[in-house]
Amino acid sequence: MQSKQSEMQSQQAMNAMKNVNTSVFALAAGLVFGLGLILSGMGNPAKVQNFLDIWGLWDPSLGLVMGGAIAMGLPAFAWAKARAARKQAALLGEPMQLPDNTRIDKRLLTGSALFGVGWGLAGFCPGPALMNLSTLQPEVWLFVAAMLLGMALQYLWDKHRG
Repeated sequence: MQSKQSEMQSQQAMNAMKNVNTSVFALAAGLVFGLGLILSGMGNPAKVQNFLDIWGLWDPSLGLVMGGAIAMGLPAFAWAKARAARKQAALLGEPMQLPDNTRIDKRLLTGSALFGVGWGLAGFCPGPALMNLSTLQPEVWLFVAAMLLGMALQYLWDKHRG
């Protein structure tokens, strides 16, 4: 009885430590992402809007940031895909969770178009919008509220469709 209880406490302690490790790595990844947004100027909506204004104050730097992200992301995703194919866990021990749907359909194209239009009009996508909440600008808070409402409506729509 004592041994079983001790074993259970040991397992709980290991799970708690795993959760702490995961949280620390998630925090570090978020900080690196946020620092990248700040250093590249991508937290500034005018940067995005100027990239899209090819006949005005065109700023090609967003294209360079995107190219850099793709150059870093492609090998990382290829490595993750190879690990998943070999049934290996993620680096923190969690099971790999890669999408299995590779179909380009109406739903994907519609979502992409809505994202692109919103990004172009507002100059924000979710990451920089959340980062800019700290500026306390009402426009940012309105954007994030509308973004969250859109996410909730999409969730309900999917749930309703079954």
